[in-house]
Amino acid sequence: MKKRKIPGLNIQYPWTEFLLSGKKTIETRTYPIPRKYIGIELAMIETPAKIPSDANNPKTARIVGTIVFGEPFKYQSIRDWKNDCDKHLVESGHQQFSWKERQGEVWGWPVLKFTRLKTPRPRPRVKGIVFAKECHI
Repeated sequence: MKKRKIPGLNIQYPWTEFLLSGKKTIETRTYPIPRKYIGIELAMIETPAKIPSDANNPKTARIVGTIVFGEPFKYQSIRDWKNDCDKHLVESGHQQFSWKERQGEVWGWPVLKFTRLKTPRPRPRVKGIVFAKECHI
């Protein structure tokens, strides 16, 4: 299979595993996915968890799969966000990613498609804070 260059998105472990298993069907962020990435295959760049409590937590960033997101939507209330907990898998009390009243907007990015790579690939040389331009898969 010929290598391709595609844009990539940084996603922390263990959320990558939840996405690649199909358990997590909505990615949540404090901003909508940029329009140019809706419906586009993105490399999933797995980054180490900030709280390394899991032996499977990677030591360095790596590309573990690809993902395609649909049209984003804005959560209108904490109640709406809590009603989707079974889809985004963020617990109400999560130390880093739970709903915080003063954090501003919370957006859902529906997952349309995902693929796990058989073997993780090295992260791109230039890895942005959130997105990367050239990921080799």
